[in-house]
Amino acid sequence: MAKNRSKLEKRLPRGRPVARHGGYSYLSRGTMPENRAYLTSYLSAVREGLVKDLGPTEQDLSTAQIVLIDRCVTLLGTIRCIEEYVKEEGVFKGDELQPSLGTNYISFTGSLQRILALLGIGRKGEQLLTPLELAAEIDKEKVRENPE
Repeated sequence: MAKNRSKLEKRLPRGRPVARHGGYSYLSRGTMPENRAYLTSYLSAVREGLVKDLGPTEQDLSTAQIVLIDRCVTLLGTIRCIEEYVKEEGVFKGDELQPSLGTNYISFTGSLQRILALLGIGRKGEQLLTPLELAAEIDKEKVRENPE
């Protein structure tokens, strides 16, 4: 026979508990939680900086670059929410690592790195040498090594 439950008893929803860091709500809704609203200006500055690094204006960028920049900012927002939560609550929950620092955090940071690599961030100033320029560089190195 089933036990009678009080009608006032609160039933917990099935599934994963709601994360308090706000990273997943930022991913799903695109808005920062109230306690993380200060990160919005940081993310805006990052987006402006990425646009400036890749082309002086957004009109100079391809559609694919704009999409990648927007995904980069979304991932960065999620990562920052998780990091701020961990800064407030600590790295460990009891004897275990915070759940938000598990696989998803690593996936988000890896995805962010891949997007930045696709965008070519960090390659500023690098130029490919033509075969003649490369041969001239090799000759200069030989002269430096064997000054006769």
